[in-house]
Amino acid sequence: MTLLPGSHRLLVTWALLMGLTVVSMLSARLDQATQWQALPLGSAGLVLLASGFKAHRVLMVYLNLRIAGPAWRGAFVGLLGLTLALIAGGYLAARLTS
Repeated sequence: MTLLPGSHRLLVTWALLMGLTVVSMLSARLDQATQWQALPLGSAGLVLLASGFKAHRVLMVYLNLRIAGPAWRGAFVGLLGLTLALIAGGYLAARLTS
């Protein structure tokens, strides 16, 4: 099977994203059939870190922002950082109030 140019990068990125999805699932302790509970701080941090890296790879590889200008890359990466910060803030606020 001959890969088209650029296909190798896409396949490697896809495999990395799938591996990080497994890391997120294991961190979220999806195997527990007991009642819902908040993730420990370390697990939540690992899920956010893996999700942020996955979103960054999607932006750079699949949306091809690695060849875009620095303003476009900065805008999208900044919005990604803001989104992750809002999620982390909501998680921390919920942990403090419970």
